Amino acid sequence: MAFFKKKPSGAPAPPKSTAREWADSLLFAVVVASLFRWSTAEAYVIPSPSMEGTLLVGEYLVVSKLHYGPITPQTPLQVPLTHQTDPLFHLKSYSDLIQLPTYRFPGFSEIKRNDVVVFHVPFEAQYPADLRDNYVKRCVAVAGDQFELRNGQLLVNGQVAPSQGALEHKYFIQTTENNDDVQRDFRAQRVTDYHLTAADQLIYDNEGKPALQNNARYGPGYEVDCTPTAAAFFRAQPYVRGVVAEVEPAGQPAPWGPALFPDNPDYPATEVAPATPGLRHWNQDNYGPLAVPKKGQTVQLTPQNAAVYYKLILRYEHNAGIALRATGHDLTILQNGKPLTSYTFKQNYYFMMGDNRHNSLDSRFWGFVPEDLVVGKAVLVWLSVDPYADFLHKIRWSRLFHSVS
Repeated sequence: MAFFKKKPSGAPAPPKSTAREWADSLLFAVVVASLFRWSTAEAYVIPSPSMEGTLLVGEYLVVSKLHYGPITPQTPLQVPLTHQTDPLFHLKSYSDLIQLPTYRFPGFSEIKRNDVVVFHVPFEAQYPADLRDNYVKRCVAVAGDQFELRNGQLLVNGQVAPSQGALEHKYFIQTTENNDDVQRDFRAQRVTDYHLTAADQLIYDNEGKPALQNNARYGPGYEVDCTPTAAAFFRAQPYVRGVVAEVEPAGQPAPWGPALFPDNPDYPATEVAPATPGLRHWNQDNYGPLAVPKKGQTVQLTPQNAAVYYKLILRYEHNAGIALRATGHDLTILQNGKPLTSYTFKQNYYFMMGDNRHNSLDSRFWGFVPEDLVVGKAVLVWLSVDPYADFLHKIRWSRLFHSVS
């Protein structure tokens, strides 16, 4: 007696149920989409004005992974097509139980100056490196460069760097009055970052006497972030008394927020690092000079540059036993309790800045971006939605399928 029936040779398989077919199709689609997202390209949206006027709030980007080469995941245990949390319930969508070393496959391009780059932020240590927030900035200095800002002017290797994109700076626009023409022209010139100053504003000296009167720099008006072209437009308007570029003077620390790197080498902590000779009082317009580390480069570690290299050696280079010792004004990097006098870098680093120079959280605050945090190159705006416009004017039609440069 046969206990098992052998399926006749060549018999057709039983048909799949509709639910099984849908499940198989969905699984296949998720696998293909995940592979494409990892290896080829990914879509991102611009949430902030830090890259205006090159990239606008509400624009959707295509970011190429092929240019610099895709990098293998560090965190393999995560829900496909999610980042940090699931989109429905906002629950944690990954486990950091397994953390893998990463490898970048060859790309067809190196990271170049003026590339618009998407990368994982160097801070947010509470997340694995490949699951931190993604920022988009312009690479203004590559490994081996010397970077500097003088009165807002970018210098690389001692030479004035050619500007790329539509850079924005902060201006004070003094107006005769707040009227509808101002708001209309702000919209026409795509000025979204502005605030109204108090009427008859006065600046007082230490003795309480008025030091600056109601002139083209102070008084009723607007502080705005806009391009030089837009600033020239406003200078010609009848309701404008004057337009002044706001530049933070050299030698004065940033007047707001945390200290800049390297005075604050562990951003976003607000504490200023112990005094470091020759590196204090940089601001957003006068910054540096600062050398960008290069793979294979050996640097001598001194009290003057310890704050610059400490975080790199500790976190990005994955060295054990690293600590920072402060003795008065002197900083010393230690490894296993002994002073580290020199160091050879294991990877390249980059200096990233937003094109909206006075409204961008970038390398001036948290320092260099290591190569293994780079995601890809922004190449195309495929959709542009104006969050400030009414329904009929939401789509910026002239920006659709606009190349990023």
